[in-house]
Amino acid sequence: MFAYILRRLLLIVPTLVGIMIINFIVIQFAPGGPVEQLIAEMRGTATDATAAFAGQQGDFQSSGQNAGAYTNSGSGESKYRGAQGLHPDIIKDIEKQFGFDKPMHVRFFTMLWDYARFDFGESFFRGERVVDLVLDKMPVSISLGVWTTLLVYLISIPLGIKKAVSDGSRFDVWSSGAIVVGYAIPGFLFAILLIVVFAGGRYLDWFPLRGLTSPDFSEMGTFQKIIDYLWHITLPVVAMVISGFASLTMLTKNSFLDQINMQYVQTARAKGLNENQVLYGHVFRNAMLIVIAGFPSAFISVLFTGSILIEVIFSLDGLGRLGWEATINRDYPVMFATLYFFTLLGLILQLIGDVMYHLIDPRIDFESRDF
Repeated sequence: MFAYILRRLLLIVPTLVGIMIINFIVIQFAPGGPVEQLIAEMRGTATDATAAFAGQQGDFQSSGQNAGAYTNSGSGESKYRGAQGLHPDIIKDIEKQFGFDKPMHVRFFTMLWDYARFDFGESFFRGERVVDLVLDKMPVSISLGVWTTLLVYLISIPLGIKKAVSDGSRFDVWSSGAIVVGYAIPGFLFAILLIVVFAGGRYLDWFPLRGLTSPDFSEMGTFQKIIDYLWHITLPVVAMVISGFASLTMLTKNSFLDQINMQYVQTARAKGLNENQVLYGHVFRNAMLIVIAGFPSAFISVLFTGSILIEVIFSLDGLGRLGWEATINRDYPVMFATLYFFTLLGLILQLIGDVMYHLIDPRIDFESRDF
């Protein structure tokens, strides 16, 4: 098993590099990059281009030149949208500020070398280190991800087992109806419904509308802080759990049904074992393999992509919202740093899932696989 883990760890490096290459190339050809973003902001907020840019970045070497020199209409055609009429010098200064004065391959390998040393640079538009931004937003996303994943598994696995054992019964039919509703309606619609009903939208005003804690959170005692935290996170987590438990419940049910019909289950029953001994002593271990296999991707989805709209609706400042705003603003350091972090985390969790496969069922031997 050790050799397999070592090979998988070594495979993480080329996989991570390949993903970064593909995304880096795609982003480079996407319109509306940081240079164009700043040019558009300069044109929309100030007539003096030099003053606008110097006021935002504060480090132009050419601050002594007047605005007329930077708005020379005879500057020629530019490769950036909205740059017509701006002097080439200001375009070069903007490119240098963002590092676009270097060839694309040089920027990519410089980025990889920095990321290998966990140096993620500074945000283009926030003026903060990317690591500080991620660490600041991480508690919100971890709270949503951990609570949602925990509750989804605690609800879905027992419910799926019960549905498998009671297949075709009235309970199975009615619970399937609830699952279909949960699967069909997106989580953000549930979130809006919860706000309307329970957060002062129209009916009840039981829960807060925004934030993870109250403004006076730092002044509270330990017990009050716990209650305040749970009070704020209830609706976001409920919205994500409702939309997330359906597929896992059906996966668990189908996996157990598939195992219950196996020959070894009939043999165990013929030996005189009761249903609980058969179900939890034999079927459970085999049926849970496919459920465990989906844990890494489920956790990453909840932690990042699945929580974007929930964070926006409930005004939670987490990693999902950070990544979304970075994509909209073309904040490349934040975009690629979050991509690097979550890709690396996903690959590691996938390896952990394989190890859990072996721990649950030692008959699964990854060493014998061609890798």
